[in-house]
Amino acid sequence: MYYKSTRNNALRYTASQAVLKGLSDDGGLFVPEKLPVSDKSLQELATMDYKAVAYEVMKLYLSDYTEEELKYCIEQAYDDKFDIPEKVALKKAGGAYYLELFHGPTIAFKDMALSILPYLMTTAAKKNQLKEEIVILTATSGDTGKAALAGFADVPGTRIMVFYPKDGVSKIQEKQMVTQKGGNVKVVGIRGNFDDAQNGVKAMFNDAGLKDELKSRGYVFSSANSINIGRLVPQIVYYVYSYTRLLKDGIIADGESINFCVPTGNFGNILAAYFAKQLGVPVGKLICASNKNKVLTDFFKSGTYDKLHVMDDAGNFSEKREFMLTSSPSMDILISSNLERLIYLICGEDDHKCADFMKQLSKEGSYEIDDLMRSRLKDFDAGFADEAACAEMIKKVFDEDGYVIDPHTAVAAAVYEEYRSKSSDSLNCVIASTASPYKFPEAVLKALGEESSDEELTDKLNEISKVPFPKAISELRDAQVLHDTVCDKDEMKEQVRSFLN
Repeated sequence: MYYKSTRNNALRYTASQAVLKGLSDDGGLFVPEKLPVSDKSLQELATMDYKAVAYEVMKLYLSDYTEEELKYCIEQAYDDKFDIPEKVALKKAGGAYYLELFHGPTIAFKDMALSILPYLMTTAAKKNQLKEEIVILTATSGDTGKAALAGFADVPGTRIMVFYPKDGVSKIQEKQMVTQKGGNVKVVGIRGNFDDAQNGVKAMFNDAGLKDELKSRGYVFSSANSINIGRLVPQIVYYVYSYTRLLKDGIIADGESINFCVPTGNFGNILAAYFAKQLGVPVGKLICASNKNKVLTDFFKSGTYDKLHVMDDAGNFSEKREFMLTSSPSMDILISSNLERLIYLICGEDDHKCADFMKQLSKEGSYEIDDLMRSRLKDFDAGFADEAACAEMIKKVFDEDGYVIDPHTAVAAAVYEEYRSKSSDSLNCVIASTASPYKFPEAVLKALGEESSDEELTDKLNEISKVPFPKAISELRDAQVLHDTVCDKDEMKEQVRSFLN
């Protein structure tokens, strides 16, 4: 299995090389030369535990890792740092199955991939005789930052620097990051939004002069964002696993299709579900759920990706699109980087065409796909939920089933309910539950009609939900702030230089 760039088919890298680089030199994202198909039946996979399924899926994409190397990475990643032996759980509520992806050390779905990425990366460095120290540059809208910091903290041969929007994450998300220990970590808040942070990181990846300067001093950049194929591949696993659990429990028959509804910001999580379908998982619809920053909903409805203007009910893009801060901050994104991989696939793997779209987005703020490409999006449906709909869904699910969901999961639940009401689709649906409600206690309690002081938020949520405190929350109570740097978005490069002395 080799990887090529979405913007240059002539480039060819092994999986381990793609993991190390993170982003192609031309600014493109790495995609497999051919999407693989599983060599194990779903019935066979249904007899396996999470780690075994992970190996069977990941070996198809990471084929230059030996069996011993890959199994080592999996064993190290999915150990007792997760609070349940199964690593993920399926809970039925409100007519759907919630795939709980938040049982890792930072209580968000990013743990599922960022627990293994450091091992994939350090193994890749050895395989490729990399002499330089790996510098992980990451922009975060809330969850990736802490999960990446926790994964790479004190990992030999690496350093990690995370940029986050200073006023664009929840209080708990920020505290998780700024209290991170480790001799090789740095956290910087920027005066701006997530797109500013992401654009700044991408600019540094594409800055040949900066890369040459740092290489001469013994450093090489890589990424822990979902643009890294080493992030995307582990995410495919839990979609395969969830299908096989429904099969194992007799909820579905072998070969019966199911739907996935995924709260989506940067498009990596739902793209992993799309890859799972190509792998052989019977999927009816992939339902892309957005919050008020509904750039993806507008795209799937119209075929136009426009980061500057919002689509009205008549399908016109005229009103200026505002970046909105919501109760689901990990989805407050207007440039969904991973969509580029899907664009590349649906344009027939035409690298020049894909590169032109990305150039248009950068220069003009929008691009429009053709009818043939739109016809290749039939696997997808899309919708969005505003703040009121999100809060209503948190309360509805709790009142009807006694189950507490976080705002990101609530966005998906609200979009799925709308999808189900407007369609005759009766397939079972798995909703990706991407964060613990303990990560957003203020928003959850407000939706439930409860009030509490900042100091008592998690206690109040514990009292209501009867869900035990995650270890991640208990540890935060007395954690000391270790990172207090804040900078303007045009100062990010200097912060990197300062971090690397």
